[in-house]
Amino acid sequence: MSQRPFLLGLTGSIAMGKTTTAGMFADEGVPVWDADATVHKLYSMGGAAVEPIRRLCPSAIINDAVFRPALKCWISQDHAALGKIEGVVHPLVAADREAFIQAAIGDMAVLDIPLLFETGGENDVDAIAVVSAPPGVQRERFLERSGVTEAEFETMLARQMPDSEKRKRADYLIETVTPEGALAAVRSCLEDIKMRLANA
Repeated sequence: MSQRPFLLGLTGSIAMGKTTTAGMFADEGVPVWDADATVHKLYSMGGAAVEPIRRLCPSAIINDAVFRPALKCWISQDHAALGKIEGVVHPLVAADREAFIQAAIGDMAVLDIPLLFETGGENDVDAIAVVSAPPGVQRERFLERSGVTEAEFETMLARQMPDSEKRKRADYLIETVTPEGALAAVRSCLEDIKMRLANA
């Protein structure tokens, strides 16, 4: 049986540049597992979450795929809905992550998990890289790309652990003010982990 790879949890608040940073790790040859992409796959036509959710809420399935706005509507009307959905989705996500880890080639892998701290996922990884940028940069990026209001942005921020707290808990900090700076931080992180593994 092959040895489990070193697991680096990659996280960061909304509009901090995490997706771009995950791509940099992949470009450096590190396998990357994406929590959001996994949920998208589970909800898509033929995905493993479709039939269990159909049994819970038939109106949330359109064209044999989960229709997220219908799920949100159900959650807003039924306080037990979110727990039921998580009861279906969380074990499927965990199984997908475990299959990825087992199949990962190399001595390390990245787990891209937006709500790593909020869900207690920091206990499942060997080190944590937090993607960060100054508040003004974050706000500008988010409002530019999403078309939401300032108030909606503040509401979304309030649901996440503050960036300052995430930075305190990070083993590696990746500042994304410039692509060059972010790439240098990614490479520095990888070098450090290689040294840790060599000296283990």
